[in-house]
Amino acid sequence: MGFFWEKGPLFVKEIQAFYDELKPHFNTLSTIVRGLEEKDYLSHKAYGNTYQYYVTVSREDFSRRTLRSVISKYFNNSYLGAVSSLVKEEDISLKELKELIQNVGEGRL
Repeated sequence: MGFFWEKGPLFVKEIQAFYDELKPHFNTLSTIVRGLEEKDYLSHKAYGNTYQYYVTVSREDFSRRTLRSVISKYFNNSYLGAVSSLVKEEDISLKELKELIQNVGEGRL
């Protein structure tokens, strides 16, 4: 998705060219791009038998939808479970957690 936000509409061959070494196979990239299109993150314009893909969501919407998906898949739709895991795994201090709660309460997040 980053390539699309940075560069604009792209053909799969153009995406492949952005990689230096160990370029992903064309079919692999094509499968990934089609998957993103199925999720409505991308759309395409046909040029003969080839497609130029372009983004249909902002970075913010993409991040929000991805986060919701992760919380649904790995935390059984529990935002509290996700935050608890982050606190536990990232060793967030009580002070940092209080700041987070204050920022949420003040609408700064």
